[in-house]
Amino acid sequence: MTPITDLYLQTWNASDANARDRLLAEHWTEGATYTDPLVDVGGRDQISATIGAVREQFPGFVFTLVGEPDAHHGLTRFQWGLGPAGAEPLVIGFDVVVGDGQGRIHQVLGFLDKVPA
Repeated sequence: MTPITDLYLQTWNASDANARDRLLAEHWTEGATYTDPLVDVGGRDQISATIGAVREQFPGFVFTLVGEPDAHHGLTRFQWGLGPAGAEPLVIGFDVVVGDGQGRIHQVLGFLDKVPA
């Protein structure tokens, strides 16, 4: 089974909207929500639009896992980085993913730890 963090990062790294929407349909619940300091959205369409906006703001950047995820009771917390492939991340965040008990993402609560000035 692919860890939920891998599915999450695959979705955020999908620069093609069709590929991203397929990942959302397969690995996120229909009523999934995503909340961070900059946005609070619900539903796959709004999550896809949010990811698309970030992809446009940071073209060519990739999301990577920073450290090891920690999980219990359907919750997974992990730190991620966003930056050029193979380089030090320019943005670092911390997310908590709530699963639906069937391996799909139902809720994401995000925090930004490092943001460029």
